[in-house]
Amino acid sequence: MVTLETPRLLLRRWRAEDVAPLAAINADAEVMRWIGDGSVRDEDRTRSGIEAMERGWEEQGFGLFAVEIRSTHELAGFTGLSVPDFLPEVLPAVEVGWRLGRAHWGQGLATEAAAAAVRFGFEDCALKRIISIAQVGNDASEGVMAKLGMHPFHETVDPSCNRRVRVFELTSDRFREQGAGNISTGSSRPERLQGWD
Repeated sequence: MVTLETPRLLLRRWRAEDVAPLAAINADAEVMRWIGDGSVRDEDRTRSGIEAMERGWEEQGFGLFAVEIRSTHELAGFTGLSVPDFLPEVLPAVEVGWRLGRAHWGQGLATEAAAAAVRFGFEDCALKRIISIAQVGNDASEGVMAKLGMHPFHETVDPSCNRRVRVFELTSDRFREQGAGNISTGSSRPERLQGWD
């Protein structure tokens, strides 16, 4: 199993004890505002979501990591790579995404976590291109995408919720040109990548 470490975060696979804290994050309407139709999710739907994330790892060799605060071992949310099946017109593609609880906003943690996932995608999964998708108006997520070196290239409508979305992209060539993923905060470079156990 893959584990990534950054200065403040541990990106790891999912555990049974992650269901309750992730369900609390998913139950926050402000967290869910820009996700799908904005609906909150209960514990059962959260558990199903974690099971789907784990299946993604087994089927594709990459997936969404649980994001843990290294100093407190608290679950902050998730980040990682997935196939954006909800937007068929951009396929084939791999998307980097993230969701953090409100207590962890405004500290650069989403950028730190997502940058580690992007590096993993390019350097360990040999991806040639990674995209990211944000609903129009989600300026915070677009800010993270910009810090990752991504650029907008397409705008469309998410057919699952009829909301406008903007699609950003980063190629492996551009990633290398930018110094292998160094971003403006300078805090995202993983200290250690533990390989497949």
